[in-house]
Amino acid sequence: MNNPFETVIIPGGILLLGFLSALLLPAPAFGIALAQRLMEMFHFQDLSQLYTVVFCIWFLLLGTVEFFVIRFVWRRWFRV
Repeated sequence: MNNPFETVIIPGGILLLGFLSALLLPAPAFGIALAQRLMEMFHFQDLSQLYTVVFCIWFLLLGTVEFFVIRFVWRRWFRV
């Protein structure tokens, strides 16, 4: 039987794990040439806009991966 709040729990869990990833895992850092090329490609005004978008995408991606790995482990080995 599925939990009726599963549609709320999944995005909340992903965001929570993304925030925890911000504290625990390293974020990507670009070299100057790559950062300038990305800024030109995406039409950013300065480097802080680029890193804001990169960090948001990075931590949401990590949160999603962590959530589904923990969910798989829970359902596979610890569910009664």
